Amino acid sequence: MKTELLYSGKAKQMYATEDPTVLWVEYMDQATALNGKKKVQIEGKGALNRQISSLLFEELNANGFATHYLKTLDANTMLVRRVEMVKLEAVVRNFASGSFARKFQTANLLPLRPAVHEFYYKSDALDDPFINSEQAIALGLADAATIAEMHRQSDAVNAYLTARFDGIGIDLVDFKLEFGTLPDGTLILADELSPDNFRLVDQATGQSLDKDVFRKDLGPLQPVYQTVLDRLKGAQHV
Repeated sequence: MKTELLYSGKAKQMYATEDPTVLWVEYMDQATALNGKKKVQIEGKGALNRQISSLLFEELNANGFATHYLKTLDANTMLVRRVEMVKLEAVVRNFASGSFARKFQTANLLPLRPAVHEFYYKSDALDDPFINSEQAIALGLADAATIAEMHRQSDAVNAYLTARFDGIGIDLVDFKLEFGTLPDGTLILADELSPDNFRLVDQATGQSLDKDVFRKDLGPLQPVYQTVLDRLKGAQHV
């Protein structure tokens, strides 16, 4: 059972449990954008994100990836291994979109080959600024070996997820990953795997199937996330 609340974020709450190596994660019915400046409650969103995250974490675990995921508890909650989070977000871009397209004035969804890797410093106060490897090392956020391992694991996850989504008619445009270390120093994938941190585009219609629908006020979010979940469940890939 959960005990004390350890962290309340934009879309999840983390609780300690009676086992010091295990955390209880509750997915909330909250959507945010602009680093939390835009925020609304959307009924059912937490359960959808939990289901998509659980499904993909289970697949990754089954295919030899090291993740923090242990098991699902109920509609909105899961148990995960407790890790020391690395204060870097790893972004992988397969197509130009969002801030990348604006920064470099590219066509939207320009294919990027090879995929572009970026790091962002996890700091709400600083609006999660871009940071390069040398800056991260100099600031003591990670050492060179950790950054190299994050890059390697991000590439492997990208290869798996790109193929997975392509199989259900969706382009994985870009996505954010977060990592943490176990007590023995092993780096593993953590956080969540959902349309909150993926940018997804329907190959047939070109429509967004992710949080851009909320960011850009393109329509209700819940049906979009349900579409992603239904397609994933309709083509299980373990």
